[in-house]
Amino acid sequence: MKKEIATFAMGCFWTPQLVFSEIPGVLKTEVGYIGGNEKKYPNPSYEEVCSGRTGFAEAVQLTFDSEKIDYSELLNIFWKNHNPTEKNRQGNDIGSQYRSVIFYHNKRQKRSAEDSKKAMQKKLEKKIQTKIEKAGTFFRAEEYHQDFLKKRGQRYCHL
Repeated sequence: MKKEIATFAMGCFWTPQLVFSEIPGVLKTEVGYIGGNEKKYPNPSYEEVCSGRTGFAEAVQLTFDSEKIDYSELLNIFWKNHNPTEKNRQGNDIGSQYRSVIFYHNKRQKRSAEDSKKAMQKKLEKKIQTKIEKAGTFFRAEEYHQDFLKKRGQRYCHL
């Protein structure tokens, strides 16, 4: 087994966690916050992130077995499960905390993310708004957010 980490922001983190948790080869999923002002907000809370002032995005972080699933396959799932052409929103969720970002953990992931973004852009008429950024600290969200939909027997967020 070869464990790796992948981190994706694609709107509200509840549905992405459920989607990725069901993928063979994904060993663990957690939701949390990444990509914000770590000095001013060294341990961001959900309320702080929702304010839009922290710079953090809601994200899902995966631990996966790269011998069972390739990072490029995870990128395909990322693209298919949200609208990458919307800036700072997904559906009714509006704000920079809902932006689309691929947070890479090494040079290979960065290259794969860039290549997949170029390939996806060729398939879409609208410009992709997804950013590709080096992963900073991932702050695990409060426990009640972990596996939120699974705990409630839901497939999608209905809020």
